[in-house]
Amino acid sequence: MAFYLIQVAYRDTAAKSLVIHPQTREDAISKTCRSLGGNLHSFFFAFGEYDVVAIVELPDNAAAAALALGIGSKGVVSKFHTTVLLTAAEGLEAMRKAQKIDYAPPVMG
Repeated sequence: MAFYLIQVAYRDTAAKSLVIHPQTREDAISKTCRSLGGNLHSFFFAFGEYDVVAIVELPDNAAAAALALGIGSKGVVSKFHTTVLLTAAEGLEAMRKAQKIDYAPPVMG
């Protein structure tokens, strides 16, 4: 399972609907994640560039893409940004692997 940071901006029509009919979207997102074999770990409304921030755990990148496509296809979001997250252990593993890579940087000058 992999972790993802999901950032969503609502379209103005969706924001208007939430004002008229206040509701938490946490249960809906949790159910959607479970339908993809994953879990919702945290959900926050936010202000600024994005209206919602969530941490989700999904089986793989295909499930993360399905989440983005499925939600995006409903027409209620103007932006859906996915960031792949690494656990601390995965970060250490990446650092150790980076010590062993064979890479020649471009010649400068």
